[in-house]
Amino acid sequence: MPKKGNDLRGVFINGLLTENPTFRLVLGTCPTLAVTTSAINGLGMGLAATFVLIGSNAVISLLRNFIPNKVRIPAFVVVICTFVTMIQMLMQAFVPPLYDALGIFIPLIVVNCIILARAEAFASKNNVVRSAMDGVSMGLGFTLALILISSIRELLGNGTVFGINLLGASFEPMLLMVLAPGGFIVFGLLLGIINAIGEKRKAGKEDKEVAAA
Repeated sequence: MPKKGNDLRGVFINGLLTENPTFRLVLGTCPTLAVTTSAINGLGMGLAATFVLIGSNAVISLLRNFIPNKVRIPAFVVVICTFVTMIQMLMQAFVPPLYDALGIFIPLIVVNCIILARAEAFASKNNVVRSAMDGVSMGLGFTLALILISSIRELLGNGTVFGINLLGASFEPMLLMVLAPGGFIVFGLLLGIINAIGEKRKAGKEDKEVAAA
């Protein structure tokens, strides 16, 4: 039996890298493309989704033995709605500019397939600690993916990252990058690069195993 620390480490690495929800599972692409016009938007959406993931995973894990199988999906949605409402109210109260910038995509976290997929595939089958760690890792993986995409788009589209001018006044912005086609281009290129690296590492690992055998 694996040690508890090693088990949690594996869960963490899984969501962050192995099964990154954006680049490996290709989930949540609608908010990924819509809100990544600036790095601060990507960070805000990622952290909001992380909060919902951690909270909903923990509660669903606690209730997994009490929720009838026939109504598990509606029950999961109710739990997720609770945490989405909480983060929506918190953002509206403390960071209204970010709340206004993200707009409809904050309440739409309720139907984000990453959240519901983790509730169904992981939280409903594991204990609270592992479920919360899964929420942390998946949330951070999603957040890092959004920051990477949005930073590239903001840099090429405005010459800034998190509002800080990095390319100087002489830079000619590529306005395409802050429009929908730019989102598809950056996302597609990163998806291809990251998956190519992943496949190369996998092939190298298999070659080592064959050589060791």
